[in-house]
Amino acid sequence: MIHGKFRLVKLSRRLMASVLTLGSALPGQAGPWVAGKEDWPCWRGPNRNGHADPTQKLPLALDPGKHALWETPVPGRGHGSPIVVGDRIYLVTAEEKKQTQSLLAYERRTGVLAWSTVIHSGKFPPKINRKATHASNSPAFDGERLYVSFVNGGAAHTTAVNLEGEKVWTTRLTDYVVHQGYGASPMVYKSLLLVCADNKKAGAIFGLNRKSGEVVWKVDRPRIPNYPSPIVHRLGGRDQLVLSGCEKVMSIDPLSGKVLWEVKGSTQETVTSSVTDGERVFISGGWPRNHVHAVESDGSGKVAWRNISRVYVPSMLVTKGHLFAVMDGGAAMCWDCRTGERKWKGLLGGTFSSSPVLVGDHIHVINENGEYFQFKADPAGFEVVHRARIGEQVFATPVYCGGRVYARVAVFQNDVRREKLLCLGERP
Repeated sequence: MIHGKFRLVKLSRRLMASVLTLGSALPGQAGPWVAGKEDWPCWRGPNRNGHADPTQKLPLALDPGKHALWETPVPGRGHGSPIVVGDRIYLVTAEEKKQTQSLLAYERRTGVLAWSTVIHSGKFPPKINRKATHASNSPAFDGERLYVSFVNGGAAHTTAVNLEGEKVWTTRLTDYVVHQGYGASPMVYKSLLLVCADNKKAGAIFGLNRKSGEVVWKVDRPRIPNYPSPIVHRLGGRDQLVLSGCEKVMSIDPLSGKVLWEVKGSTQETVTSSVTDGERVFISGGWPRNHVHAVESDGSGKVAWRNISRVYVPSMLVTKGHLFAVMDGGAAMCWDCRTGERKWKGLLGGTFSSSPVLVGDHIHVINENGEYFQFKADPAGFEVVHRARIGEQVFATPVYCGGRVYARVAVFQNDVRREKLLCLGERP
């Protein structure tokens, strides 16, 4: 382990199999690489909707005391969720004492640190929200390279890193004034990398050439702080990048940057990633107004329905014709996608920043105090089927893939906060 230097590694069999997998491309996926069933290559997973492989076998009652396969320390602090590809786990972190923002690679089987690459040194923003960190997003992977975005030195930057941990290119995107923090994860789309950098000085959305980092297109945004990650949906027979916040809902052609449609109605600041049932796009926001609402995806801008629920930070899920959400304040919700009718509201408890993940017919989520809940994704009624404690503080969304759960958690030792990465699953 050498910080800032690199160790050459060969592609593992598992990663080589992932890279050579052929199949139907997801929206935004082109070329030979398609994520395998055991991979989680970007924020919200291979389908970018919070759905994990429903056929994987997780422990029925997840218990760290019984199912911890390994744990490993994570230096510094970050709220970014890991990604998992082949035999490696990747995540970002920031060390305030050293003033570094880094990308880390861990061995999937053992948790051993394979390499650590410093992306930026010094020039941290002078002030962020007490809940924020300087590393609060996920990397993205395209079969060849990893992509990470940070705010540093008064600007938003995106960097490409190869599988040996070597920086390939860095692009300075735009001036960036931090209001709360920065948490937008980049997204791979065909030959491009999509990056959001909404902020109150020079907000914009970018399509970058993945090979060179060159800006292919740029869409300027209002000078309003906002935090969602780019998500591309297949709507009306075409791919659409749909973003909320900045007091509007906007659809962009992700290949050209052409604005397809936009409509007023979103609040100023949103964090959640948009989801869809194929006919409507569902967004939510939390400042200065709380709202969850459905917008027709036909370009008419028609709002199908709206309510004032506060789903500000945790992203939502769509399954079985219903929209499921975990509110920041600790309640789980279920609405009919078509009508917005509330089917039920159930109490989980605590405050939530991480997002729920759907595995089969169950939804998994962890609150900020490390309390883990598993409840049924059933519009007929709310039912919690399992509870446990995983860590003492959790802000990052865990990853569920290959029959394992990879969770970034924090514990307190002699009042000192320390982060670690846990791997949970059935023991051999």
